[in-house]
Amino acid sequence: MEHARKAEPAGTLSTALAHAHRLLDTRPAMAEAQAREILEVMPGQPLALLLLASARRAQSDAAGAKAILESLAGAQPDLAPAHYALGSVLSALGEGRAAIAAFSRTTTLDPGNAAAWRALGDQLALAGDGTAANAAYARQIKASVNDPQLLEAASALCDNRLAIAERILRDFLKWHPTDIAAIRMLAETGARLGRYEDAEKLLARCLELAPGFAAARHNYATVLHRQMKSEEAVRQTDLLLKDDPRNPGYRALRAAALVRIAEYGQAIACYETLLAEYPEQPKAWMSYGHALKTVGRQPECLAAYRKGIALLPSLGEAYWSMANLKTFRFEAGEIAAMQAQLRRADLTDEDRYHLHFALGKALEDARIYAESFEHYAQGNMLRRSVLTYVGDVTSEHVRRSKEVFTAAFFQARKNAGSQAPDPIFIVGLPRAGSTLIEQILSSHSAVEGTMELPDVNVLARGLDGAKKKGANYPENLRGLEIARFAALGEEFLARARIQRKLGRPFFIDKMPNNFLHLGFIHLILPEAKIIDARRHPLGCCFSNFKQHFARGQTFTYDLTDIGRYYRDYVELMAHFDAVLPGRVHRVFYEDMIGDPEKEIRGLLDYCGLAFEESCLRFYENGRAVRTPSSEQVRRPIFTEAMEQWRSYETWLEPLKSALGPVLEAYPGVPVF
Repeated sequence: MEHARKAEPAGTLSTALAHAHRLLDTRPAMAEAQAREILEVMPGQPLALLLLASARRAQSDAAGAKAILESLAGAQPDLAPAHYALGSVLSALGEGRAAIAAFSRTTTLDPGNAAAWRALGDQLALAGDGTAANAAYARQIKASVNDPQLLEAASALCDNRLAIAERILRDFLKWHPTDIAAIRMLAETGARLGRYEDAEKLLARCLELAPGFAAARHNYATVLHRQMKSEEAVRQTDLLLKDDPRNPGYRALRAAALVRIAEYGQAIACYETLLAEYPEQPKAWMSYGHALKTVGRQPECLAAYRKGIALLPSLGEAYWSMANLKTFRFEAGEIAAMQAQLRRADLTDEDRYHLHFALGKALEDARIYAESFEHYAQGNMLRRSVLTYVGDVTSEHVRRSKEVFTAAFFQARKNAGSQAPDPIFIVGLPRAGSTLIEQILSSHSAVEGTMELPDVNVLARGLDGAKKKGANYPENLRGLEIARFAALGEEFLARARIQRKLGRPFFIDKMPNNFLHLGFIHLILPEAKIIDARRHPLGCCFSNFKQHFARGQTFTYDLTDIGRYYRDYVELMAHFDAVLPGRVHRVFYEDMIGDPEKEIRGLLDYCGLAFEESCLRFYENGRAVRTPSSEQVRRPIFTEAMEQWRSYETWLEPLKSALGPVLEAYPGVPVF
């Protein structure tokens, strides 16, 4: 009898808690009343306090729930559910850093809690710490599986032993081809290895088998976005948001994808609602600033960058983003703040090189050139150390292209491609005046500016045999059926359609590196216009050395690499001038600055466009501009940038040596 009386309170408590939990979803006020009744009898009872917090949150009192859970977590520091519930409430309140701390504590106490690892990953991703987020997601996967073979693969994934993880998973899937956890893990392995196309296919298969697998769909949307398939990424995030409309990670990804497809108004609105609810996200503020910059809202853009810095003073990319406005000048206090951050021993390399680039610009504006160059050099050295660029590969591509793209080769395939005249390609090197040309042309009533489209490179690299030994691009163009060229031209037009918002007959693709594919462009779109934007070798190359690019342009972080790349570019363009005479219209930056009306009239004549005065007043064009020159092309032509390299000439000998005869011959071309 005595034993029965002692057991009764536990049974009564269990019954009362179970009853209250059943009320949570439909009658949270009654669940709260039940919790309070329990607490009257058993003050401080942890499960009752968790229930009370859940009831308050269900009644839209997240702040009240937070107070309860903070007290509980303080009183019960080893109670994992309390920290997890606290993290969830803090996340809902937009207190990201505190949520990360709470979820981290949860996973320390309960390493097998898959939901906590996922929540931690989501918060880290929202905060912009992709590396830590990936590690948390890997731990979530590990915590979600029970099969010994999958646990082994998950452990390898957590340790970044990707080859081992891939081998185990492929072996497992031979026997279990529909296991969605294994498919998702293999896709994650592929994504980390940069094999996004493989990851995309795996995740598509995963969603065929399990359409409701939200984590896989989020991975799928991310992989699509990384491959510039942002229209489909938006559709996937919309599906995710139907079931979880307030998820900040989904909303941030959707906003980034909207920017990619030039839906800037929607993207800005998305960032604004996200940041109103989750204001403690420094990298989200920075992304918001990028979108504002693109549409020319500079004061708001600067305020967004500064908000990001206020939340995270080490955020080097935000400082660089301000410097990258080009027309912006740092205040003395901001320069001192950047210098102070660089003295920190715990600064990440990414923050460090962004700060070096920003300080290089700040000190250049202050005419402190020696110190400015040192910062540029340090930033480039750090950035170069994490990249793989081999100049021989570019030089070899030029040599092979000259062998393939002969006059006879083109004559045999004359007019084989799509006859659409819509595209205007602007090629060359970055920082050579291509954005200025784009702004001038897009001020014409018949021309729409888009962005640096990735599609030519994607199509060229995706040709039959492009990844097989002995069948490499551009050699594989020799065996391509004639009809395929027109199909590829039409595919390019179809892929570009998402960027064409104004319905004008012509549009611009200003991907500068397309000069490497000029022969391919001519084959698939023989009626397209091609404009070569060229600038003095030292002015162009040093401007690239001063520039940190968000992605691509891996040749720009070493003076010798840049000089060699410029030389290869001139050599390849000279070859096309010889085998396709008159096909390319060249605009020298210095000539455009010296006599803009003459150059603009010549440019319009080449494009078959009637002269319009608006092209002379290009700076009045309110279109969105995504390149580093966005602020410069919103004002009349200026000459300051032409000779900036001269202040640094003392340090440019490696560049001069690499350029060799190309420098001496400019604006002419040496014999190659």
